Amino acid sequence: MKAYELLYFTAPSIDEESRAAVSNRIESVVTASQGTIDNVEEWGKRKLAFEVDGLAEGEYTLIDFHADPQEIAELDRVLRITDAVKRHMIVCRTDRD
Repeated sequence: MKAYELLYFTAPSIDEESRAAVSNRIESVVTASQGTIDNVEEWGKRKLAFEVDGLAEGEYTLIDFHADPQEIAELDRVLRITDAVKRHMIVCRTDRD
């Protein structure tokens, strides 16, 4: 298993239940293939460098996890079709393997 970092943001206007549902969905995709969630950090509301879908700020979340490299494509697919997630980035962390 390799170490990864996922950073994503949602619109600040969505409710806490929707944010929790997104987080639970990400966790279920990672753990479905024996991956592990190491750390979840809620960064809160941050100003964006440029507007995305008419938003000037977003609610950021950082997730550190270990997973098989083959499962990253599935996680990326799930994040792309989740309407609440406006942008996301998955990075392989070779310093944490």
